[in-house]
Amino acid sequence: MTALGYTLSSEEHRPTDLVEYASTAEDTGFDFVSVSDHFHPWISEQGQSPFVWSTLGGVAAATDDIDVGVGVSVPIMRMHPAIYAQAAATAAAMFEDREFYFGVGTGENLNEHILGDHWPEHAVRLEMLQEAIEVIRKLWTGKQVSHRGEHYTIENARLFTLPEKEPPICVSAYGERAANAAADCGDGFWSVGPQEVIETWEDNGGEGPRLCQLQACVADSEAEAVSTAHQQWPNSALAGELSAILPTPAHFEQAARMVSEEDIAEGSILTSQDPQDHIDSVQEAIDTGYDHVYVHQIGDDQDALFDLYREEVIPSF
Repeated sequence: MTALGYTLSSEEHRPTDLVEYASTAEDTGFDFVSVSDHFHPWISEQGQSPFVWSTLGGVAAATDDIDVGVGVSVPIMRMHPAIYAQAAATAAAMFEDREFYFGVGTGENLNEHILGDHWPEHAVRLEMLQEAIEVIRKLWTGKQVSHRGEHYTIENARLFTLPEKEPPICVSAYGERAANAAADCGDGFWSVGPQEVIETWEDNGGEGPRLCQLQACVADSEAEAVSTAHQQWPNSALAGELSAILPTPAHFEQAARMVSEEDIAEGSILTSQDPQDHIDSVQEAIDTGYDHVYVHQIGDDQDALFDLYREEVIPSF
């Protein structure tokens, strides 16, 4: 059975607004919400980037039943994996008997280089992620842990606040090598857009929840939606590895000058007001193999998406 979710976009909204949107998502009938974990927005126009682990505390207090995920964190550079282990364990404990999905990935230079560390190539970051997951799992046992690995050291560390059950660690992957690694070390799979590498993940023995984010902008007209998406989220149309290597929002803004409204209209962002188009988009993700599909409404008008999904899309599933 497919779970339908809503994106809490940390890059666009203040933390108190994110908490309010989580409550509205629950009232609307969404099964889960997922919140992003970044230090910067991609472009300054997006305007926000609150600390996700503080925001999650507000979401836990403001909601009753809705499941929650972090999509995704990067426990390799900006914070030590031991700190991520504590943060995720505390968040999962606050959600008690609800599902909490801990998404992880190899990240982007934009957020992870801020302490002056060298930004390594993807193969090295993947090694770091695999070791970080090992560290997190050791600490989630509640035992005292010392670890001296290739990339991380912890000494006499023990977590005392733990959830009743460990949250699944859902690994993000966009290529075959990363998908194979995700199957080996993760408890689930995480993607933006219905990436077909999920088949590689499954063929290599991947099991667990499979989460997929869809991008949308619901507005009074499709032209307005395209304009809003172009202004707020042009980074979605950047090709190749730019998103992984550009270091600042200013660099993303420079790259985004190459993105036109036509690129947005012809790209992966759904700008239609027709509920059937949204239903079809969700169904495409389901058919690709995802069982948790969640939608990101770009722009300030979140009510437009809530209304459309409450009345038309959620009842269809």
